[in-house]
Amino acid sequence: MNTTGYIIDVLLILVVLRQVRKSPLTARTVLLPVGLLVIAGFTYLKSFTLAGNDLVLIVIFTAIGVVLGITSGWTTRVWRDGELGIVAQAGVVAAASWILGMAFRFGFALWANSSSGGAALVRFSLHHDITSGQAWTTALFLMAFGEVLSRVGYLQFRRVRLERATPAAVAQPNVKS
Repeated sequence: MNTTGYIIDVLLILVVLRQVRKSPLTARTVLLPVGLLVIAGFTYLKSFTLAGNDLVLIVIFTAIGVVLGITSGWTTRVWRDGELGIVAQAGVVAAASWILGMAFRFGFALWANSSSGGAALVRFSLHHDITSGQAWTTALFLMAFGEVLSRVGYLQFRRVRLERATPAAVAQPNVKS
């Protein structure tokens, strides 16, 4: 992982930490996390061939990301506030599930780029028929992609649903955690 990757990971963690305080949830709140994904995609997604168990690795990591993202979105409080409109507030479970995925990728990159971690990763890859380092990079990127898009998408779905609901039906905060 290069400096850009570390910066993107830290910024993605800050996206949720920013929501620990009550903040407006609008269509524009999608821009920062999706913009960071686009930058990361241009940085990390390279062509490679799917051989061995590369696809299995990618699917597993992507699924883990989606589960973490949905968990974070589902456990974020979303409600209508009189002066701010639709607002969201990430609680402990929402922030922890989000940070877990981001910190895992960050830690994995540090470990894989160390001499002992790199050697262990090569042994694991050979033993489990992972054919390239790019398969790991793609799996980790798609894990982030799944986490970000599923959380952002789920929160936007909840926002739109609240906007369409009658004000009396949404007077109480929607607490899921």
